[in-house]
Amino acid sequence: MSKFKTLTMMAVVVALGLGVFGVQASRAEYQAKDIVDTAVAAGQFKTLAAALQAAGLVDTLKGDGPFTVFAPTDEAFAKLPAGTLDALLKDIPKLKGILTYHVVAGKVMAADVVKLKSATTVNGQSVKIKAEGGKVMVDNANVVKTDIECSNGVIHVIDAVILPKK
Repeated sequence: MSKFKTLTMMAVVVALGLGVFGVQASRAEYQAKDIVDTAVAAGQFKTLAAALQAAGLVDTLKGDGPFTVFAPTDEAFAKLPAGTLDALLKDIPKLKGILTYHVVAGKVMAADVVKLKSATTVNGQSVKIKAEGGKVMVDNANVVKTDIECSNGVIHVIDAVILPKK
């Protein structure tokens, strides 16, 4: 392997390691927190945290698990059409269905996700998984950060809110 390729690969690994959470907290500090506390500490999942609270799912995702959460960022929620989030916050059963569509029972690390074509979510429907060209997609969302380990599972960050089939 050329020196350039080796340095490029090292840079990618370092960049992914710094990723979403930066260098402030060690991996062990995040593993000590559950999924909800990890997401809140990251600071970019405020909308997700508020939606989980409104849907009454916080205690569930603070439970033993393990869970795999495909977590949309605040930017992902901002991409929804105007008024969608407000409408969902008033329709708790629909909100709960969407949020549980982002959760898979068990701890599914990225190395295993890329081997899958689909995964059954907690709401009973399956998400489509596509790994191609170094990118992974869950339905229409790109996975932008993987393997954020928590005490009760793992978070994979996605750039869009995924919606269950009607």
